[in-house]
Amino acid sequence: MKAENIENIQLKHLTAEDYPALAATMKAAYASMAHNIWEEEQIKILIEKFPEGQVALKVNNEIAAVALSIIVPDKEIDKHHTYDSITGKETFSTHTPHGNVLYGIDIFVHPSFRGMKLGRRLYEYRRELCEKLNLKGIAFGGRMPNYHKYADEMTPKQYIQKVRDKEIHDSVLNFQISNDFRPTRILRNYLPDDKLSDKNAILMEWDNIYYEEVEEEITQTTKSVVRLGLIQWQMRAYKSFEDVMEQAEYFVDTLSGYRSDFAMFPEYFNAPLMADYNHLSEAEAIRKLAEFTQRFKERFSELAMQYNINIITGSMPEVVDDQLYNIGFLCRRDGSVERYEKIHITPDEVKAWGLKGGSQVKAFDTDCGKIGILICYDSEFPELSRLLADQGMDILFVPFLTDTQNGFSRVRYCAQSRAIENECYVAIAGSVGNLPKVHNMDIQYSQSMVFTPCDFAFPADGIKAAATPNTEMILVEDVDLDLLLELHEQGSVKNLKDRRKDLYSLKLLPDRKNK
Repeated sequence: MKAENIENIQLKHLTAEDYPALAATMKAAYASMAHNIWEEEQIKILIEKFPEGQVALKVNNEIAAVALSIIVPDKEIDKHHTYDSITGKETFSTHTPHGNVLYGIDIFVHPSFRGMKLGRRLYEYRRELCEKLNLKGIAFGGRMPNYHKYADEMTPKQYIQKVRDKEIHDSVLNFQISNDFRPTRILRNYLPDDKLSDKNAILMEWDNIYYEEVEEEITQTTKSVVRLGLIQWQMRAYKSFEDVMEQAEYFVDTLSGYRSDFAMFPEYFNAPLMADYNHLSEAEAIRKLAEFTQRFKERFSELAMQYNINIITGSMPEVVDDQLYNIGFLCRRDGSVERYEKIHITPDEVKAWGLKGGSQVKAFDTDCGKIGILICYDSEFPELSRLLADQGMDILFVPFLTDTQNGFSRVRYCAQSRAIENECYVAIAGSVGNLPKVHNMDIQYSQSMVFTPCDFAFPADGIKAAATPNTEMILVEDVDLDLLLELHEQGSVKNLKDRRKDLYSLKLLPDRKNK
C-alpha cells in the first residue's frame, strides 16, 4: 500500500471477533505454510489467558499485522526447546503470569502492507509491554527462510555469521537483528514444517535493562524515556513542493532510523517556496505560500505513519475566513492530526505580512506523554507555557525562526526559563543559512537545543543537548519523564506546587478557551 493511501494506523488488542480477518492475514503472510493457520479456538484461549500479549495493527481499519505472545519462566528458555514444547503443543498450557520472559509465538504482516515498518511497531509494543510487566526480556524462535539454499554447504552457525557480514541476505534475520534482538543459539527441529529454515530456528533474545527482581506494580501507559529529534533546517532554494518534501522526508527517515519518537521542523521551514512569488508584495507572496499548507499537512501525516514517528511540522501560513495565521500540525504516528496556532505575532509579521494571532492554548496527548507546542515568539510569554503546564505538559516544543543572534538569544533564554519554572523539558529547533530572492527571509541564525529543569537529576546548567550553531544537522536526545515525576514530588524546589494560588491566579478567558 502506498503511503498516500493510508488514513490511519491503530494498535488494538485482539478479540474473538477479529478471527476471520486474522486468519485471512495469516494465510496471505504464510503462503508456503497456509495449511498451518491458527484455529479460532486457539486464538480465543490466547486472548483469555493473556489479552495484552495478543495485538494487531489495523491500517485503514483492516488488520495488517499481528503479534501473539505468552509469558514463560526463564528456565524454559535456558534449556533446548521446540515450538511444541514451549507452547504446550499449541494449547498454551505453558503460559504463566508468574513467569519472567515474554515469549513471541508468532508475528506476521500481510504482504500488501509490507514496507510500512509494521513489524517494528509490533516489536516496539512488545518491548514496552515487557518493561510495563517488569519481565526480564523477550525471546522467540526466529526463522531462517533462506537457509534451505545453503543447508548443504554450511551449518546454521556459519549461515548466521554470513548474514551478519552481509554476505547473505536474509530479510527475517536482518530485521530481527536491526530491532536489537541478538541470536543466542540454534534450536534444532524447532518447527518440523518449516522446510525453508531446514526445521531450525535461532533463539533471539532482548534484555530488559529496567528489570527489577522485586516486583512492583507498573501502571504507566506511556513511554518513560522519550527520544527527541530536532531538525536544524538549512534554508536553500527549492523549485517545488516535491523538492521541499524530498528533503523533509530525508530527515524524517533519518530520525526514524534512530528510533526517535518525535521529529520537529522549524518555523516557516517552507519559506523558500515564496521565491516564485518574489515579484509580488510580501503580503501577497505569503498568501501564495499558504496555498501549500493543506498538502504539507497531508504529506506529513503520511510520513508520520509510514516512518512510525510523531511529527511536529514547525509552522506555515494558513488563511481562515480571509485572515492569515501562523499555524502548524502535530501529526501523530497513529494517523491523527492536531492543529496549533501562534498566539503572539511579532511586529515584523504584522507589518510585512498582516498576520493575526490565534487563540488556542492546548496541550496534546501523545504516546510519549503530554506535550505543548509554542511557536517562536510565544515562548517569550511565560503565561502560555504555565497554562500548558497546568494541563499536564511534560515536554514543550518550540519551533522558531530568528534572523540575528539577538533574536535567537531571546528565544533561547526564555525557552530555558520555561523549563525551570514549569518543571518540564523544552526542545527548540530553528533554521540556518541565507535565503536569497525571498523578501523578509534573507538570513537566519539558529542553535537547536534541549533544556531541562535545574536540579540534581539533570545537567547542572539545564542544557541536555545543543546542536552546532548555524549548521544544518539533526539533534537526537533522550529525555526521561520519570525524572519529572520525582522532581514534582521531591525536587529541591517545587515551582509548580509552591505557587501562591491564594494570592494570584492565571486562566484563559472563558470565551477564548481552545477556540
